[in-house]
Amino acid sequence: MAAGYGRVYWHVLAAGFASIAAQAVAQPASDWPNKPVRFIVPFPPGGSVDPLARLTGARLNATLGQQFVVDNRPGGSGAIGTAMGAKSAPDGYTYIVVFDTHAVNPSLISNLPYDTLKDLSNVMLVGTAPMALTTNPAKPYRNLDDVIKLAKAKPATLTFGSVGNGSLGHLAMMLTQQQGGMKMIHIPYKGGGPATTDAIGGQIDFAITSVAVPLPHIKAGRLRAVVTTGETRASTMPDVPTMIEGGLTGLAAYAWWGIVAPVGIPAVVADKVHAELVKVYNQPEIRKQLTEQFGMDMKVSTSAEMTKFLTSEITRWARVVKENNIHAD
Repeated sequence: MAAGYGRVYWHVLAAGFASIAAQAVAQPASDWPNKPVRFIVPFPPGGSVDPLARLTGARLNATLGQQFVVDNRPGGSGAIGTAMGAKSAPDGYTYIVVFDTHAVNPSLISNLPYDTLKDLSNVMLVGTAPMALTTNPAKPYRNLDDVIKLAKAKPATLTFGSVGNGSLGHLAMMLTQQQGGMKMIHIPYKGGGPATTDAIGGQIDFAITSVAVPLPHIKAGRLRAVVTTGETRASTMPDVPTMIEGGLTGLAAYAWWGIVAPVGIPAVVADKVHAELVKVYNQPEIRKQLTEQFGMDMKVSTSAEMTKFLTSEITRWARVVKENNIHAD
């Protein structure tokens, strides 16, 4: 995550959106949607959140006959776009497609301009997936042992990119360095796409992203997967061992995708949008695409199930952030 979005920025952002809910024109909830619906994606194109939002929006457009507009608002490990969404009118026409950083930002960003559990309504946990540590095939890293040995031989010189400071990829690599007894340099990006591009180009030694992002590049020979972060091997990368197989005890971490909305959307709309999302994600061709291309373990949860999952993730990763004194900037 780039430095420079500080307390002043958040105050300006909050002020800019404070009156939106009051200015919103009342819409009959029963005929939702009767105008275009916005999906805020708090990451740039090229990662996994953007294509998920576009795929979902296209299917909802086809079934509901209304346009679903994807609005990319990257920055702050997803916090900038999520803040915009949290301050939007709770009329059922704005949703935020969040990533795993959503559970880390409460402990990472001290002046976060929204309360993750109080200012947002959890619509659905779409799915989870392990992450993959990837590298350019020309580089000499073929397995986790290579990474550890070379990182120890050249302390604080090997670089890895993630979707931002405090992202699950960053935190998983912090734990990897601790258990492996090594030190690497973290390069924060605004999304998995830019980090992967630099790994392909060799500007960084590694990128750690959800398995969805590098998969086509691995198949094309532009990247090599070194290790994954699941408890078991990823279904899309069955030949790639896990961190646990590499001897790092208990080191499992999962990327995840969810959909949230400003708190206070009408119950009838919340129920309808959830029902429509269930229909979309239960379509066999959609499940196949998300499972095979995204490496996603489909959850398609209830609102309550997502809240329980999110609360657990916030608690787990807050401990890692605190113990490692990780900051947003």
